[in-house]
Amino acid sequence: MKQNKFMRFMTSRALILTLQVVASGVLLYFVYLTKLLPVKYFAILAAVLAVLVLLFWIIIQTGKKKIVEGKTSKRTIISKVLSLIVSIVLVIGSTFAARGNTFLNNVQTTTQKYAINVIVLKDGTASLDGLKGVNFGRSYEKEKATLNKALAQMEETIDTQKYTTYDTYSQLADALYNKEVDAIVVGTQYKSMLELNHEGFDEETRIVKTYEFDKKAKSVTTAVTDVTEKPFNVYVTGIDTYGSVSTVSRSDVNLIVTVNPKTKQILMTSIPRDCEIELHKNGKMDKLTHTGIYGVEETISTIEDFLDLDVNYYARTNFSGITNIIDALGGVTVDSDYEFTTRHGNYHIVKGENELDGDKGLCFVRERYNLPSGDYDRGRNQQKLLKAMLNKAMSPKIITNFQRILTAIEGCFETNMSSDEIKSLINMQLDDNAEWDVFNVQLDGKGYMTDQTYSMHGTSIYVMKPYASYVKKITKLIDRVEDGDKITENDV
Repeated sequence: MKQNKFMRFMTSRALILTLQVVASGVLLYFVYLTKLLPVKYFAILAAVLAVLVLLFWIIIQTGKKKIVEGKTSKRTIISKVLSLIVSIVLVIGSTFAARGNTFLNNVQTTTQKYAINVIVLKDGTASLDGLKGVNFGRSYEKEKATLNKALAQMEETIDTQKYTTYDTYSQLADALYNKEVDAIVVGTQYKSMLELNHEGFDEETRIVKTYEFDKKAKSVTTAVTDVTEKPFNVYVTGIDTYGSVSTVSRSDVNLIVTVNPKTKQILMTSIPRDCEIELHKNGKMDKLTHTGIYGVEETISTIEDFLDLDVNYYARTNFSGITNIIDALGGVTVDSDYEFTTRHGNYHIVKGENELDGDKGLCFVRERYNLPSGDYDRGRNQQKLLKAMLNKAMSPKIITNFQRILTAIEGCFETNMSSDEIKSLINMQLDDNAEWDVFNVQLDGKGYMTDQTYSMHGTSIYVMKPYASYVKKITKLIDRVEDGDKITENDV
């Protein structure tokens, strides 16, 4: 009888201890794979796991002696339960590490997506089949090849259609509203031209079908040799679309983030979307937001020319990304300088602290018409929201929402910074736990109306001519951060 009891004890303890050893090994493997933990912390983790295994092994030996003597040890029973709990925790930790590693490997991209939409008025048909035999509007104002690919795919579904071709995208939108055509086919990136005479275009129309075409982005950035040693510039952009973040569209948010890992200083430079700027590709004057129409590489090259700097990396998100991330964080708190009502969503923002969910946060940073300084204030609000999101993301509560946050970010955030570079930055921060000085500066200028922009030539639109003194000062500040010359709040 004692012999059987002894064998059952040894078998159950051996299985539980083996599970703990395996779980410890799996966790160490995935943590090593992520390359996030500094060597000293990895060594500490390995030592702690080894001590736990040794501790439970010692308890086994004690329990074995008790069984031989025909006694039952409460400590042995407790040790079994604790060992099992430790194993479960280690397995959960392994899934977190594996999930994080997969995310960091997938967030890198160099692909751009060109989206062509079939659009009808809000009260129009909701299906492509409902458009058989109607009159379609199209325009070849800026491009032809991608549009024709979409039209060919559309005709595979609803056969050959009738088309009316218009010279400009604004005329195309007018034709839809005037019911000269029943639907229009146009690229997402030209939405600003469609909105020219129809400010509520998004709310007053519906997209029936979208055709997407991938194209590899031309590389115009040069990575630094070591992001933990060398200063670098990141272009952060928010595009004005929902869905895929790879979609080519206008650049509504434009930030240059200058990072010096040695001095632990970050300078965030906000450039308003309406800033008057010379396009890199032809030297023609346009609004900064319109550079996104020609791909992220055009925006980067144009900003490099404008501020006389090298952009080393870029990161981008879109409307879906902002909404999803804020909701995954459980909302954020933002301190507004003004009381206003958002044009999109009709949300009331009070002066002072505001609790924002995803949609309210998006509407908060999109607003400019109801703010005293328009796009300038919007740029400040964008920086406020970014800080609020970072503060929430760095709080201990992020652990409980880890999976949700990664799921929310995936597909809504992209960068051309490699996963190894991202991991090395995280590793550096965990190793030295340093505090960073973060400074904000925003370009300002004088607004005026012009019909001489390249993208909307002949149409009078608002642009902001930047003050030369601001451009000069910002350029010097960026140079100082890159050179390791510490700046202060007085400098910005």
